Amino acid sequence: MNGHIFTLAGVTLTALPSGALWWPEKRLLTVSDLHLGKSERIARRGGTMLPPYEVDATLHRLSEDIARTDPAAVLCLGDSFDDLTAAENLSEAHALQITRLQAGRQWIWAEGNHDPGPANLGGTHVVEYRAGPLTFRHIATSETGEISGHYHPKAEIRGQSRPAFLCDMDRLIMPAYGAYTGGLRADSDTLQRLMKPAAIAILTGHRALAIPMVRMRGHAA
Repeated sequence: MNGHIFTLAGVTLTALPSGALWWPEKRLLTVSDLHLGKSERIARRGGTMLPPYEVDATLHRLSEDIARTDPAAVLCLGDSFDDLTAAENLSEAHALQITRLQAGRQWIWAEGNHDPGPANLGGTHVVEYRAGPLTFRHIATSETGEISGHYHPKAEIRGQSRPAFLCDMDRLIMPAYGAYTGGLRADSDTLQRLMKPAAIAILTGHRALAIPMVRMRGHAA
């Protein structure tokens, strides 16, 4: 899988190169911030026209991760759609594709700040999800063993920026899984305040690559 294996709250997890998180013991695949329908939402609100391919690209990547891991459950950790109207405007073909991905497994939509989860698609809707010592929610708090999304972190290596997981001894912040999603630099004040000094960034790409999280001046270890 070319993933990076690490431990959080005593649980062994794998950060996949795609930006998904795999919990082998529970056979749980987690993805965050798909933002499906972003190009449709921007066009609807009179913004810059973007090629409407992000739903295809995101669902294709998710299909590949599901095929590789064969999860018993898939958790979408909030902001699965760019807004509720984007969920309602999902094409019949894309809705059918999601239905096929849901077949034979539990599917969990966690509430995000952009949407509470699509009402017209299958699956279970939750505000947050707890399993063992881990708590999955969209926006980070101060709880130990927490896995969240929302911030779309990115980290840089050799001058190239990539979506990245941020991980310390207490929490994990996941990268945005969806295409066309922007990102927040790991050295931003917001992420520096959330993560402990020894945090690492796990970069996505051909393989998941762990590097020390860059610290801003004033936030050094």
